[in-house]
Amino acid sequence: MFTFITILLLSINLSFTLAEIKGTAKYIGSLACKTCHEKEYRSFVTHAKKSTSFRSIERVKKELTEKEIKGCYYCHTTGYGEPGGFISLEKTPHLKNAGCEVCHGPGEFHVKEKDPSYIKRRLTAEDCEVCHTSERVRAFRYKPLIHGGAH
Repeated sequence: MFTFITILLLSINLSFTLAEIKGTAKYIGSLACKTCHEKEYRSFVTHAKKSTSFRSIERVKKELTEKEIKGCYYCHTTGYGEPGGFISLEKTPHLKNAGCEVCHGPGEFHVKEKDPSYIKRRLTAEDCEVCHTSERVRAFRYKPLIHGGAH
């Protein structure tokens, strides 16, 4: 349904993207990707460790303060601290792991419009380095795999 402002903008023949009209896309969870990307989804949940990343928090949370636990959310959940992102297990259980949208961006408009321009498709090492920093690699002794096990 169009709002008055949307109709006004369209009537003066201006071109705006869906994001500009509707605002910031929200995170919807990896399960929403499965319908159109079944092969990639199956590979992701089968092979990518990030598909179960919240388990790491659950494993160590007894030893952490609430503030430290929330610090883990940035890399072990989807969209924490961003509009429509992970809030808590009770409020946003579908975003509790680091899902597809961690790499590809919020999927709300992509799913609604079935338009690939609403997600990030060509990923780079810099995309991974948001969480896979050299300090974290040393601290947690893991070997980052660029695109490893995702799809």
